[in-house]
Amino acid sequence: MERFKASLLKEILLLLHDKVGLLLMYLMPLLLVFIITIVQDSAFRLVNENRLDILIVNNDKGPLGDSLVQSMKNAGSFKIDVKEGVDESQLANLTLEGSKLATLFVPANFTQSLSSNSQRISDAMLSEFGMETVERENSGNEKEVQGGVKLIFDPVLQESFQVTLINNLQTMISGIESKEMIRQLYADMGYDEIPSKILKELNRNRTKIVAKPAMSGESAMIPNSTQHNVPAWSIFAMFFMVISLGSNLVKERLSGSFVRLQTIPGSFLHAMFAKIAVYSFVALTQLMIMFAIGVFVFPLIGLPKLNLPSHIFPFLLISVLSAMAAISYAAMVGTYAKTQEQANGFGAISIIIFAAIGGIWVPSFVMPDYMVMISKLSPLHWCLEGFYSLFLKDGSWNQLMGPVIYLVVFTVLCQFLSLWKLRRQHYI
Repeated sequence: MERFKASLLKEILLLLHDKVGLLLMYLMPLLLVFIITIVQDSAFRLVNENRLDILIVNNDKGPLGDSLVQSMKNAGSFKIDVKEGVDESQLANLTLEGSKLATLFVPANFTQSLSSNSQRISDAMLSEFGMETVERENSGNEKEVQGGVKLIFDPVLQESFQVTLINNLQTMISGIESKEMIRQLYADMGYDEIPSKILKELNRNRTKIVAKPAMSGESAMIPNSTQHNVPAWSIFAMFFMVISLGSNLVKERLSGSFVRLQTIPGSFLHAMFAKIAVYSFVALTQLMIMFAIGVFVFPLIGLPKLNLPSHIFPFLLISVLSAMAAISYAAMVGTYAKTQEQANGFGAISIIIFAAIGGIWVPSFVMPDYMVMISKLSPLHWCLEGFYSLFLKDGSWNQLMGPVIYLVVFTVLCQFLSLWKLRRQHYI
């Protein structure tokens, strides 16, 4: 026990002396979590909280163009600026030179186009009911009047936001078209306007869509940018201890410390256990600091608060297994690397690759099927699955069994390969 205490004190002093390693393990992950969460939360709010700046050029000569503008204002998802009398050829320059992310062009014949379409549908419906249709000018001309709107995007606007804007716009235009079609139908049947009862029903809110996350438990946690990013980047930071621990092992081996420890019975294993204990403390304190920042600091700067899982024991288990997986991998890299440069280079690059394929940077569900299969080889994938099951799904033990089994197997395999290498080198 005295030897273990001495080894433990030595490892603590070595770690405190490694100021660069401490910065990498504590300060850099905090900056990473702050930056990634702020950026992603800003992206979520861009559409959801009235922050998408839109310029509308309304050249329509009829009332439906104004209806479209009013619908976009009522939607509450955009910051609207309206201009009139701008030529269509100027739209690209107008978008690029201004501060707007997109320009919506409503042509002069927008109302005429929608009215023409409504008239044809009204005629078809009346004919289907066996009623006499209204004589119109050019009624034999079935060619559609072209009056579609145009949407010009700033090239910096990502495709996901483009799709969201197009879908919202399409929904609004469809509502205007439906209302115009019903107005035309009643006009053809001799009404001066849509009956007030029908108009009231048309103006009522449409069927509401209630969206809620699927959770196996009763937790009321709502997934947000914090719930996604804090666990993900905490795992990434924890595995980056490979630079400090791996380099430390190589340095001690090259300096002859391993050889000196061999002269004292049992001291080598005491030193290894001391390293594991110290770096376990580092990994778990990393998680504690990250999660504390998410709970107490993020709300102060306008970010969503991190909601901790309601199941404490599974949360502690996944945290400990993730820490042991990170330590075991770092120890294996340090055991097999011949120089500190090899340990730092291979360790850092391998963790970046594991993060890329494991879903830390890009969600696994957007990957091709073969990449989804490959992602299961990454220890970060299974750490992330475990934390996501707890932070996003209020997960049960059944959901955690896969991550638990994989992390245990991965940890044991890394420890076995490290001990096998040390035994071959006659250190143990």
